[in-house]
Amino acid sequence: MRTTIVPDPALALASISFAGPASRWRTEAMRSHETARLIHITKGQGRITVAGLTNGYGPNNLISVPPHTMYGMEVGPSVFGQILSVPAATDWPDVPFHLRLLDVDPQKELVTLMESIERELAPKGDPRAAQCYLGLLAIFVERQLASRDPASIDTRRATAAAKLVAQYTTMIAKDFQNDRSVSDYAAALGVTPTHLTRSCRKTCDRSALALLNDRIHFEACVMLKETKFSIQSIAQQLGFRSPAYFTRSFQEKSGATPSDFRRTSGSAQRL
Repeated sequence: MRTTIVPDPALALASISFAGPASRWRTEAMRSHETARLIHITKGQGRITVAGLTNGYGPNNLISVPPHTMYGMEVGPSVFGQILSVPAATDWPDVPFHLRLLDVDPQKELVTLMESIERELAPKGDPRAAQCYLGLLAIFVERQLASRDPASIDTRRATAAAKLVAQYTTMIAKDFQNDRSVSDYAAALGVTPTHLTRSCRKTCDRSALALLNDRIHFEACVMLKETKFSIQSIAQQLGFRSPAYFTRSFQEKSGATPSDFRRTSGSAQRL
């Protein structure tokens, strides 16, 4: 049996902030969701990788992650922001975008919309009103995308390397539990493993294997924190040949054994 941990598809808003070196996996490790995510950075700067393409981010940035799209982001001590889980039924762009809001008026409008959604999602708010504000947010995004300066659009996503890596990360998001190797993915994409890794390094400075292992690692972390499956069961569900191999791999990545991680790392945060 294979079990994938997926988030609640309802509209939800969570904060993004630095949680210490031991919790870097909560934001940096590659993950994907059944529904879209909208990330609003209000303070600080770092790097974010979406669909295998890495970009820098800073204050007043709005980043969209479509459903089933792998992403991970650096979150340093100075970073603060919010991440909005967008319900599947919402009419939302199905491609990634990264808006850098330079003018004060759209910055204020975005903050007002996010604060309104947050208020209506609180215990004394009204979820219907939150949905209405989400509709206004969708209109805001549509207008900002339409009015972008063409020179500000990142053309790297249209390159052959970025398209290949985006296909690869989409396949990982779907099949990462099936014990497929980089060679298997490369063959399915009609390229050599060397070419696939070269493309990954070009778009996000990681190897194809690192991207695959990172997605598996995040799922392992979530399963250790949010389920009562035995380590043997988790290893099996994630495609490891043995619990011992899973333990070695997990410890190399996190610095802790699965047992120690489960016992000491606190609850998992969904971003």
